Parts: sequence; structure tokens; C-alpha cells
Amino acid sequence: MKCLFISARSCTVLLDAEGDYYAKAPRRLILNHKELAKEENRSVFSVYGLWPDTEYTLEAWQGEEKESELTFRTEKEFCTLNVKRFGAKGDGEKDDTNAIQAAILACPPAGRVLIPEGNYKTGPLFLKSHITIEFKPGARLALKTDRTEFPILPGMTRTTDEKDEYLLGSWEGNPLDAFASAITGIDVEDVRIIGEGIIDGCAPEGDWWVNPKIKRIAYRPRLFYLKNCKDITVQGVTFRNSPAWNLHPTFSENLSFLNVRIEAPAVSPNTDGFDPESCRHIRMFGTVFSVGDDCIALKAGKIYTGMKYHTPCEDIEIAYCCMLDGHGGVTVGSEMAGGVKHVRVHHCYMRGNDRGLRIKTRRGRGKYAVIDDICFSDVRMEGVKTPLVVNAMYFCDPDGHSDYVQSREKQPVDDTTPTVGSIRFERVNAQDCESCVGYILGLPERPVKEIVLKDSVFTFNPDGKAMVPAMASGVEECKRRGVIAHFVDTLTVTNVRMEGIEGKEIDC
Repeated sequence: MKCLFISARSCTVLLDAEGDYYAKAPRRLILNHKELAKEENRSVFSVYGLWPDTEYTLEAWQGEEKESELTFRTEKEFCTLNVKRFGAKGDGEKDDTNAIQAAILACPPAGRVLIPEGNYKTGPLFLKSHITIEFKPGARLALKTDRTEFPILPGMTRTTDEKDEYLLGSWEGNPLDAFASAITGIDVEDVRIIGEGIIDGCAPEGDWWVNPKIKRIAYRPRLFYLKNCKDITVQGVTFRNSPAWNLHPTFSENLSFLNVRIEAPAVSPNTDGFDPESCRHIRMFGTVFSVGDDCIALKAGKIYTGMKYHTPCEDIEIAYCCMLDGHGGVTVGSEMAGGVKHVRVHHCYMRGNDRGLRIKTRRGRGKYAVIDDICFSDVRMEGVKTPLVVNAMYFCDPDGHSDYVQSREKQPVDDTTPTVGSIRFERVNAQDCESCVGYILGLPERPVKEIVLKDSVFTFNPDGKAMVPAMASGVEECKRRGVIAHFVDTLTVTNVRMEGIEGKEIDC
């Protein structure tokens, strides 16, 4: 048992390092000699309702045998500010934005803003440094749906000396005007958002998903947006029905997301679960995703921010997570002009995704658009149609189907040419696949440098349907195929079993 996070009121632990989202065996948990209500079958577990500056001992038992024990002390807390004392009603009718925002702004360092059980109708709320916000069970923030009541984050503001710029709003990799998000943090640090409550974007009740790509006043808000923040932890909260992407930190560092739930209808547009953009030092542990787009997409902007700031998304660890539905399980790109590197995805479970582990880029992302040192390991999949995809001709953006992006002939290598370096897939166990084991499409002028696939098993659903494995022009539907690879310098396949395929295991 390993401690991952401690606050004044909660703790998160890793119970089973060898499981995926689900532990290999359930545990009985005993906290200070009191058994918790039910057996725990997850690998990552959080406990709430603790008292500040108090020592606790957590025991994990399998049957009648104590497996492990962990002693920890909660952090100190200065005071608690209950939002209801500031005038919040939580009745689902009164607008509670000002009351909750007042509590946040009034909270002193090491203080806690408490949101008790209730249905709180709010607009966007802005964070403050050095505080904790706790959602009690039954607490729900319900985001208003009238876009005319939302503040706007300007995409770009020129500095007074006209030599620089200040970026706030962001939309799909570009600095564009966007509505403030349900929870917005700008230049804040040392913030904890914890508890078992819900942040609900209420998108089906408004018109956010109608003509979703069209800018109306500003671009759609997210549920959680950070800009230039550090040392932020989100623990336990459920994010639901976002107008657009759910969690979107940008140019931020030292972020942890633990035992979070992210939910959106399968048909909802662009409701990515977690899209860190040009961020570093990130942990995503024990989170459940069920969304209408990619569950996780690691990003680093489009060509403007990539060429000007060349800030990669790096040092990312994603582990013990559960990806249900969604177009992609874990995706790198495609807005990654600043580069993505040093990524570890391990001990995750995926079910029903179109594509499981996915790299996507395209010509035009630029010379800083380097994807390198990406390792996917110990991933279990069920019913994922195409487990592995590396696609350097992804047909996004208005020119995505142009000859420039899609040509299979060598193009000049210049400042717009991206790079895909080393990608490793290890110990992937995928059952009931349909399309192919993997589809790899590099650029003829700059092939993928290295693909390693080892110690893995792929079995196919005999009744599975054909599908296009990679979103690039000219890619044909396929069914029960092995690894299809084009424009790759080095492809190494070692100790891999493919059951139920038709044709060659490796088709280059």
C-alpha cells in the first residue's frame, strides 16, 4: 500500500500496484480499528471525512489475513468557510454564484471552502491560491446554460508596450476567445478540490452541443480550466455533461487527478475527458472516463503557440484508470505543435473504445511538434476495435484532406514538418478486437523512427465489423488484420500473439 495524496480531510492510496483500474483481489479496509462500509475492488482508493492534523492507520485485509498497513497524518487546516453562511441556498433555483465566489475569495491560506449537500446553480467560479474546496456527498454545482451570462476569457491581449502578449482563452490549440469554465484557475497555486460531489455542465439543457464548432459570442466553456497554475490536486469529484472538453489545464505544472469520474453521453461532441496542453509533471490515477470523444488527449497547441512558445506536454503518468467508450482511450495529439514527450501510461483498463492507444499528428504541426519517449504498458482492453494507432496524416482542421496533409509522396522537410520518435507498446492484452492489431502511418519524408511491440496478446471477435482504423485519407476498412505499417524506420515485434487474424501478422 502506497500513499499518493494527503489533505487535511482526505487521503488517496494505491492498494494494488499489480492491478489495473480494478484490483486483482478485493480488500477489506480498516481505518483506526473501524472497518469501512464495503470491500474495495479498485486499485486506487480515497477516504474522506477525516479530521485535520490527526494520525490515522489504514489496514488492508484479504480475507482474514492482513496484507498491508499504512500510517499517515492529515494536514493542518486553519478554518472552514461554509458557503451557506455566505448566502448560498443550494435549492437549484437561486443563483449561488456570488455566494460561493465570495467564500472562495474570503478563504485564508490553509482554509477550506465547504460545499455541503445541495443543488447549487452557478456560473463560472474562479479559484484562489492556497485553499481547499471540498464537495460533500450530495453536493452538485449545476452550471447555468445562458451563454450571455458567462464571462469571456480573451484569447490574446497585447501588452502595453506592444512587445508581448497575454493569453487567456483557448480553443482547440489556438488563443481564441472562450467562455470561462465552471471552475477556472488563472495563475493560482497550491489548490485542492476534493470530495464526492458533482460538477455538472448541464449541456443537454442548453444549446452548447448545437452547431458545436461555431463560435457564438465566444467558444464553448470547459468544466475545469487552468492557465499558468501549479500544485493543483483534484480528488474524487465527478465531472458530468460538459459543454466541451472536461478537464483542460494549459501551461501548468505539478497537477494530480485522483479517483475522478468524467461522464458525458457517447454522442456528445468534443467532450474529451482530460486534455492537458503544454503542461508538465502530471499524475492521473484511478479515474473513470465515459465520454463522447477521446478519454485522454495530450496536447501542446497548434502552429502559432507551438512555434512561439514551443512548450511541450511532458512528464505525464497515467495509471490505474478506466476508459469506457470514447473514440480513443489515451491519445497523443493532434494539437501538439509544442511536442509531447516522456509519457508513461500503465495498468489501465479500456472497454468499447474505437481506438485504444493512439498517436495522431499531421504535416503543418511544425518543427517543435516532436512526439517521443511514449510508453504504453500493462494495458487490458475488451472490445476495443483497433487497439494501436500511430497516424501522422490525421485529417483534422479545414485543410485536413488536402494533398499537402495526405500525400503519400515525399514532401519537403521544413519548419512545418512534425516528428514521431520512439513509441513502445508492452504487455497489452486486448480481447475482442475487430479491425486490426495496429495501424501505423508515418510521413514518407520523415518516417516514424521506432515502434516496439512486445509481450502482448490480441484476440479478435469473429463477428466483428470492418472499420477504418486510422483517420487519414485513403485508409481502407479492414477486419481481423495484424499490424499494418507504412513509413516506419524500425518496427520491432517480439513475443506477440495474434489470434483470429486473417492474412499476415506484419503487413509493411
